[in-house]
Amino acid sequence: MRIPSLSRLLAAALLVSVLSGCGYNDIQSADEATKSSWSEVLNQYQRRADLIPNLVNTVKGYAKQEKDVLLGVTEARAKVGQVKVDPSDPASLKQFEQAQGNVGSALSRLMVIVENYPQLKSDANFRDLQAQLEGTENRIAVARKRYIDAIQGYNVLVRRFPVNLTAMVFGYEARPQFTVENEREVSRAPSVNFDSKPAAK
Repeated sequence: MRIPSLSRLLAAALLVSVLSGCGYNDIQSADEATKSSWSEVLNQYQRRADLIPNLVNTVKGYAKQEKDVLLGVTEARAKVGQVKVDPSDPASLKQFEQAQGNVGSALSRLMVIVENYPQLKSDANFRDLQAQLEGTENRIAVARKRYIDAIQGYNVLVRRFPVNLTAMVFGYEARPQFTVENEREVSRAPSVNFDSKPAAK
């Protein structure tokens, strides 16, 4: 059995100490945190997408004449399903954000027309969907905030000296942040409050 030389043992010990102090492990942790946070963002958007068919069908039962709005919601949901998102690619992320914003806008328009149908607002199935949608919008906001925080932590880490040297060696770069084109409009979750009385005609 061949015993490693003292110089090899010293070199291995030096390599371990350098790698442990260079931030490589911190980069791995931050990278995993961004992936986990992104998965939760996708999970919550999927939850909203899964609610849409039931919501549209319920509204359709009471408001068949609102075909344009119902079709708009359905089409927006379908377009989101066609987007293949890569959160590390700014163009792909922007396309995903735009598609999700379109879904939010379509849902907002749907909720506005519901005000004209008091019998729909009193339907137990619709009220359950309303509560689920409201909860999902809140979950989306929380998931996005956690993702934004994870990306910020990762980006600060890979830009900070001396960890930035390790990041360059191993090919880790700063990642694009989750933003919206019209932050003032989209930062407000779609209104899903149906407790107010419909406007007088």
